[in-house]
Amino acid sequence: METEMYTYDLLEKNCYYLIKMKEDSPVTLIKVAVASDHCLFIQRYDDPMETAWKLKKDTIFDIIECLSDEAVKAWEEQFLGTKNPFFEDDSTDE
Repeated sequence: METEMYTYDLLEKNCYYLIKMKEDSPVTLIKVAVASDHCLFIQRYDDPMETAWKLKKDTIFDIIECLSDEAVKAWEEQFLGTKNPFFEDDSTDE
């Protein structure tokens, strides 16, 4: 059974996607930060966070979904909250 592969060319700039790079790889959150004529600059939100240029013709095993603005906002609240556990939003000045 042949599995259809996707390419980075299907992804849109400034959008967040949940993808699987290979069949046996974990689900990864990426954002397309920059698009040129032939390449995309991708931010991967792994641990540690990674950035890379990808050819538009490079393959992706599965594009699971493009996250909605609401989902991105909810994720950012969780992600940013866990990155700095000592930060507290305390608006009272002493």
